[in-house]
Amino acid sequence: MTIRSLSFSKYFCAALVLGLICLFLTPVTHAESPSPAESAVPYESLKLFVAVLEELENNYVDDVDANTLIHNAIKGMVENLDPHSSFMPPQAFEDLQDDTKGEFSGIGIVITLKDGILTVVSPIEGTPAYDAGIYAGDIIVKIDGESTKGMALWEAVNRMRGPRHEEVLITIIREEESAPLEFSLKRDLIPMTSVRSAMLTPGYGYIRVTNFRMNTHEEMSRQLEELDSGTSPLKGLVIDLRDNPGGLLDQAVKMADFFLDTGAIVSIKGRDQGNNQIYEARPDRFDKKYPIVVLINGGSASASEIVAGALQDHARALILGTSSFGKGSVQTVRPLKDGYGLKYTIARYYTPSGRSIQAKGIQPDIEVVAGLVEETRKGPSAFDRMLKEKDLPHSLMPEDPEEKSLEEADTDLSGQQRQQGIGPASSGCSGEAGTGYSDHLRGFQQSQ
Repeated sequence: MTIRSLSFSKYFCAALVLGLICLFLTPVTHAESPSPAESAVPYESLKLFVAVLEELENNYVDDVDANTLIHNAIKGMVENLDPHSSFMPPQAFEDLQDDTKGEFSGIGIVITLKDGILTVVSPIEGTPAYDAGIYAGDIIVKIDGESTKGMALWEAVNRMRGPRHEEVLITIIREEESAPLEFSLKRDLIPMTSVRSAMLTPGYGYIRVTNFRMNTHEEMSRQLEELDSGTSPLKGLVIDLRDNPGGLLDQAVKMADFFLDTGAIVSIKGRDQGNNQIYEARPDRFDKKYPIVVLINGGSASASEIVAGALQDHARALILGTSSFGKGSVQTVRPLKDGYGLKYTIARYYTPSGRSIQAKGIQPDIEVVAGLVEETRKGPSAFDRMLKEKDLPHSLMPEDPEEKSLEEADTDLSGQQRQQGIGPASSGCSGEAGTGYSDHLRGFQQSQ
């Protein structure tokens, strides 16, 4: 059935729904009321929307569903705001809840749309993507042979998730590679444990935080107590936030609060004053005055940057690594009718000193590019070849009680040699007369 057989009111209602969504997304302000001409602008645009909808349903080459067109219009409206805002169908909205609490099967990467391009924020440690060598900054161009151009974020996520042990083919391009790379990854359960720890040496602990989930605060607290309650209490701590894509804001605030007693941790500021908030540190019953080093890189995003920025601004930790991702915006998620969801940006967040992280990231105090340190066998140096006191003829023996009997024997032997006219001084000098220094020393070393 075409639009001509339907009443215009049906499409006016559709346009009215879009108008209400626009009103819903627009914060209430106390500015002066807009003029009648300004008020009419959104409704003129809604008329244009209805006209396009009518034209497509009547004349597009194939039959199109009006509801699909409207949903796509909403999707485009929201996703054109910024890379982190999206209109989600029921399945995508349900999957979003799993990201922070439930268990799901996938390949273990956090992705975003950067200039419309599907880009890896970071792989999650201990997952198929991490083990296969997918890196932060990799661009995903195909999933199972299908181009990701124009693919919605939630759709890409759904395609990479699936039953455990089933394979998915990911094609990426990487800056330093001349040709695309293909990864055949077997899906697996994504680990929910977000904190690991180890004692590097007695008194110096290591905490690895892979993401910020609902129980990260409790895990961190428990493992810190274990590290500090051993035979060697903590004298220093390394917090590893590399390739940590972030997660829940409240968990990041609580983690920073572990190591701060006073002052701001992070502030949130948006157009709507109701979204503005300052999170403050509170005194802790545990004394954690030991020095801290925080490791970050380009895969450290969002909640990770909140923790690193707070500890850096309060001079509580040394930040080591490379610049972080630079996601300094806050999103909220609203459930909609029929299981749909709306995620959109409501504010920016700032470090205690008032720095905005958005598109800038946290700059490390000391920049260190990650790399593997290979152990190399050290060859002899010029210093190793230098003569020392013990190498000189007739040098005095060290005063070692255990070698005293040997020294006395050597003394008796030297006396006998002098009586026979074959003292070491004469033989040594004649030996050096026709021999170069290097050859002599080389022969000496070989004899040893």
